[in-house]
Amino acid sequence: MKETTLKIFETLFTRYPNLEIVKGDILKAYETIHATYRAGGKVLVCGNGGSAADAEHIVGELLNKFKKHRALPAGISARLPVELAAKLEGSLAAISLVSMTGVLSAAANDIEWQAAFAQQTLGLAQENDTLIAISTSGNSPNCVAAAMVAKAKGASVIGLTGEKESKLSKASDVTIRAPETETFKIQELHLPIYHALCAALEEELFQ
Repeated sequence: MKETTLKIFETLFTRYPNLEIVKGDILKAYETIHATYRAGGKVLVCGNGGSAADAEHIVGELLNKFKKHRALPAGISARLPVELAAKLEGSLAAISLVSMTGVLSAAANDIEWQAAFAQQTLGLAQENDTLIAISTSGNSPNCVAAAMVAKAKGASVIGLTGEKESKLSKASDVTIRAPETETFKIQELHLPIYHALCAALEEELFQ
């Protein structure tokens, strides 16, 4: 990990000292996602309510530039008009499962809402991918089901929850248990955690 990447995490723990207790899990989550991108995989993200908004937020930071300019791969840039290539930023493959309105509503109607994310994960997850499932309680049935399917497909699973042990933490490879129990307080900690993860990935993967 580069020194500038380490600085991102040092800043996170300086600004939010209560996250020191989950430092190891945050760094392990970073390593998991970094390995996914190094292997040519993608990130899938799901959640409900405020966590659905967080899912879209994470994907936005990965697909677009976050803090720094991201150069396009030379091979892609060479095949595009100069004017277009100059406008584009390098991108990290990510999909927000909560944004597929047609697919979600079809799965919820034809199967059940609890299986909607799982159905998407079944079709989209591959062996080198990572699913980030966000649930403040850690027990959202549709997120837990998606985690189970992701593991069955050979993908890695990162759970983003509150401090209590949960079904999602048991179904995940890595669980970041934000040290709060009230929903809004958990969400307030989720944001700096995933911002740091996205910033670190961008720092490490783009020159």
